[in-house]
Amino acid sequence: MKNILSLFVSIATQPAILVSLIALLGLALQKKKTTELISGTIKTFVGFLVLTGGAGILVTSLDPFAKMFKFALHVQGVVPSNEAVVAMALTKFGSSTALIMLVGMVVNITLARFTRFKYVFLTGQAMLYVSCLSAVVLTSAGLGQSWMTILLGGIFEGTLLTVTPALCQPFMRKITHADNVAMGHTGNIGYALSGWIGSLFGDPEDSTEKINVPKSLGFLRDSTISITILMAIVYIVLAVAAGPAFVERKLSAGTNFIIYALIQAGTFAAGFVVVLQGVRMILGEIVPAFQGIAKKLVPNSKPALDVPIIFGYAPNAVLIGFFVSFIVGTLSMLVMIWMKTTVIIPGVVGHFFCGAAAGIFGNATGGKRGAIIGSAVNSLLISWLPLLILPVLGSLSLASSTFADTDYLVPGILLGTVGQNGALALTIGILGFLGVVVLTSFILNQRDKKIVSGEA
Repeated sequence: MKNILSLFVSIATQPAILVSLIALLGLALQKKKTTELISGTIKTFVGFLVLTGGAGILVTSLDPFAKMFKFALHVQGVVPSNEAVVAMALTKFGSSTALIMLVGMVVNITLARFTRFKYVFLTGQAMLYVSCLSAVVLTSAGLGQSWMTILLGGIFEGTLLTVTPALCQPFMRKITHADNVAMGHTGNIGYALSGWIGSLFGDPEDSTEKINVPKSLGFLRDSTISITILMAIVYIVLAVAAGPAFVERKLSAGTNFIIYALIQAGTFAAGFVVVLQGVRMILGEIVPAFQGIAKKLVPNSKPALDVPIIFGYAPNAVLIGFFVSFIVGTLSMLVMIWMKTTVIIPGVVGHFFCGAAAGIFGNATGGKRGAIIGSAVNSLLISWLPLLILPVLGSLSLASSTFADTDYLVPGILLGTVGQNGALALTIGILGFLGVVVLTSFILNQRDKKIVSGEA
């Protein structure tokens, strides 16, 4: 059993393997030729590796960014990091996490098949992390590592990962100008909120991608050039603030600190270029392949994919969202120091991916103003909510890290708060969540039928 679980987790947590198997299944259901099966599967597999490789380059270049920032400000505190907190939690909750993930996938596909929320969540590492969060909160609430924890955790995870892409889909249509992919990330609540706020305060015609640039500076319209120049300025300022002694002794292995800053800026831009290439390869293969599944197994379903899938649609919004999010996170940290609460240090990786996506969603509905306000509000959520989730994480709240994204924080706080009233309250809360989603689907379907019959 343990070996089978290990194999399942190995497959499900590797998006390249999981999505390429989905592509293979979709092509097989369409009865494509063997050559097309092989070609489509391999291109999807390699495309995802290119995408994750590019994301890895971005993360690698952001690591010295975080170290220079922390050293320059001389701060100590909790750094939200999904990877770090899950690594700690898996040593205690590994088996429960794997089984919750298995049940959650079954619940997700079942809801996609029989409700109007037709989103198949395919970001494996996000599924693992939500499973881990569920195991931690349910166990800490008194259910222990029992079959009830696995069943309730799976229902909670599967329902959450079905409904959060649905929240984002109206905005995804505006971003992609299509309706064939969904957002499969763990910041979906914040992204949907950003899109909604953008619609209230901005104008989508005033897009971040229409920024007026003098003719002599027209070369800045090339995102590779503008990203490199902007990041070079930021890295050099940080390197100067941290001091050449720190950079050359701790980070650059003796390389001049200015040269090192320029290399990191160029590496960041290179990672962005690789991500865009991976996105093009995936969208070119997985969308046509998924049509087989959408027609035969889960009618009208859409694949919910990882967050970099939207970066190419608004590169300027990516940078605006990142910097606004990080600045708001830094200001929040200073307020926490003044208030003498637990200090949440802004995690650069979290603010980059979540801030960038919030900027894109805000831009889609509110242009520049929407990108700025939306990413600022999302940053407030991921800066302050970690303070509220620490008490419900049991013994893990003593660790030096915590969950970072809104889809861990908001549901985790609600689940933990309900859990403080006992196992029965937790059971009713999770089954009630599932019931609300199913009932909402039924009511909306009935409404649509009445509209169609009225028009007929």
